[in-house]
Amino acid sequence: MMKYKLIFTLMIAAIALVSCNDDDDGGSGNNYRDRAEVAAENQQEILTFLETHFYRLEDNPDNANYQIMVFDTIAGENAGETALIDSELLKSKSVSDGEVDYTLYYLQVRKGFEQEYQPTFADRVLVTYKGELLDGELFDQSMNPTNFNLADIGDGGFITGFIEGINEFKGASGFVSNEDGTVAYNDDFGIGAVFIPSGLGYFAEPPIASPILAYESLIFSFQLYKGIQIDHDNDGIPSYMEDANNDSYLLNDDFDGDRLANFSDTDDDNDGVLTIDEIEVNDANGDGWISPDEIILTDSNNDGTPDYLDPDVF
Repeated sequence: MMKYKLIFTLMIAAIALVSCNDDDDGGSGNNYRDRAEVAAENQQEILTFLETHFYRLEDNPDNANYQIMVFDTIAGENAGETALIDSELLKSKSVSDGEVDYTLYYLQVRKGFEQEYQPTFADRVLVTYKGELLDGELFDQSMNPTNFNLADIGDGGFITGFIEGINEFKGASGFVSNEDGTVAYNDDFGIGAVFIPSGLGYFAEPPIASPILAYESLIFSFQLYKGIQIDHDNDGIPSYMEDANNDSYLLNDDFDGDRLANFSDTDDDNDGVLTIDEIEVNDANGDGWISPDEIILTDSNNDGTPDYLDPDVF
């Protein structure tokens, strides 16, 4: 069974995941429904929602930097509104869970400031957010900017659908510190929402005490104030670049077999020379994050394997 990641540590700390459906035994048998069958059902549910709802942003008196995204039905006085499915702001991408290929829909009201960093699955984000079901029931929300680690490296981390949605956005160009200690972000941060089928969410194992049912689709709306690139082991290589098998999961990549995943291993080839001493890193444009073209992966013996992964080079 693939590992289902949790949304936020604040939401589910000390809570074990269990099944909330009679079809599942919650034990070692894991008698779950067929993933492809559930995916088809969720896809239709989400498409129906997109065809029958529109969105609006409402001011939030508790936080001027956080407008609440509200989804409403196209009917009555709202009959003339544009359905989400017909909005030029609605985008989609293909995401696989290893068994099923999903079409993940996300609403990109505003991508964010173009020159800002676009976070990956291995980074941190500063966000306000709201999590709700397709019927509008709220299950999680943060009205104030909160810093979260996207990577699943222990307790916490986000569900796959949220990660795949938020990494299509960028943060604000800057902020102003107010006299009362609060911060006002420039009005160019990312604003959006993502519509998540259960296979990219909790599938059959929603958190205890939440209103989320097994196999239920979710909606997260959010505002991304900043994406923060992370190099967990400070070896000069951003953590997302240490995902050797490109599965967006850091814990199963261990090049030298020393039981330290690459993202936490300061000597990736275990040759006694630190990784940071076998590469050249230069944030040439001074933007605060490292792009692939700002790392020189030295290959001293020209064998096609960079020195930091080549135990034959000292």
